Amino acid sequence: MVKAPGRQRTDATHVVAAVRDLNRLEMVGETLRAALEALAAAAPQWLAGRIDAEVIKRYGARIDEWRLSNDQAKRQKLAVQVGRDGYRLLRAVADRRAPEWLREVPAVDVLRQVWIQQYTVGESGRGVIWRDADLHGLPPGRTRIISPYDTDARYSEKRGRSWEGYKVHFSETCDNTPADGGTTDPTQPPNLITNVVTTHAAVADSAMTMPIHDMLADRDLLPAEHLMDAGYPSTANLLACRTEHQVRLIAPMRGDSSRHARTNSPYARSAFTIDFDQQRATCPQGHHSATWNPARQDGQDVIVVSFPLSACIICPARTECTRSNQRRRQLTLRPRHLHEALRDARAEQQTDAWKQTYRARAGIEGTIHQATAATGIHQARYAGLGKVDLEHAFAATAVNLIRLYAWWTGTPMQRTRTTHLSRLDLTLAA
Repeated sequence: MVKAPGRQRTDATHVVAAVRDLNRLEMVGETLRAALEALAAAAPQWLAGRIDAEVIKRYGARIDEWRLSNDQAKRQKLAVQVGRDGYRLLRAVADRRAPEWLREVPAVDVLRQVWIQQYTVGESGRGVIWRDADLHGLPPGRTRIISPYDTDARYSEKRGRSWEGYKVHFSETCDNTPADGGTTDPTQPPNLITNVVTTHAAVADSAMTMPIHDMLADRDLLPAEHLMDAGYPSTANLLACRTEHQVRLIAPMRGDSSRHARTNSPYARSAFTIDFDQQRATCPQGHHSATWNPARQDGQDVIVVSFPLSACIICPARTECTRSNQRRRQLTLRPRHLHEALRDARAEQQTDAWKQTYRARAGIEGTIHQATAATGIHQARYAGLGKVDLEHAFAATAVNLIRLYAWWTGTPMQRTRTTHLSRLDLTLAA
């Protein structure tokens, strides 16, 4: 039912983890409590000889039953106390006289990871310090554990929305999607989900562009054209899709975000003439660059082009062209194949033909809405990336079955949800 070569579209949406939202103090307290609870069940006699009644009293209740003070000094003191108790437990587990298998208890391993992320020790190994983001640093969101009960979930923000959990990417066919927005052809198979993949929330969409195509290739489901939103493409991804998979990636490339481009300056990068054959750039005033140096910046190959100081310092447009302390303009370019691919892509996406083709991408929003209404994908039911990914595979299968049943039986798909008010209106009209 999936025609090749055809057209597909992909988008992602947020998934909230099936764990309680914890602040940092609650997080460390519940992590230690979970480790103590696991050891109390696995090795009660060993644990009884290493904790006292005060520890049992402090961590006997779940963190959501604690009455935390609003006073910052008291919260800081409690956090340090939790840190001391956690280090004491980790030292006891690591002691050579302790059973070795205690170190393999999952909750103990989580405790060890969280304490590395949230605490440090003072000079000479003395004193416990609860990490301060400015003074001691905290791990980035892509690695920071947010719950002892789901160590795969992460914190993320996108378009003003913040959440803790995961992100799910849906790919589906869109051959049965009229370009003019009309009705679909009932004689043709419905649009079907071809791939679903789940990541933790902090994974960027652009990092999944090639893995999604690799997964489609493994099942011989690659499209000829793939519509994605602006979060997925990069110049490297654009070329890789074309050369490795013979797929035309149709996605809006982000524009130049430099100061000159934002202010519509006549001295934006696009106003310079770049001659890769002669390794020379020419500015809008007609001056030629003095140096052309390949370099590496942020792990990427670039070309740094500098203009001569003798030309820039007397140029009447210098203050508008550059604010550099060196008083001369510099350009940072990508290698030729990437530079030209980005230039051509930005030019193409301004055409009416490209915009008409890209209109079909919007339909993936309806698929995400259908999956949410039918299976509730925005809220994870399980903990752990493996289970959540499987949950989303079942959700995608359910959506496909709903669509196929409607097509096989000639049943129109319900586009809107029936409400009590609409039913009342129908009753009164009758």
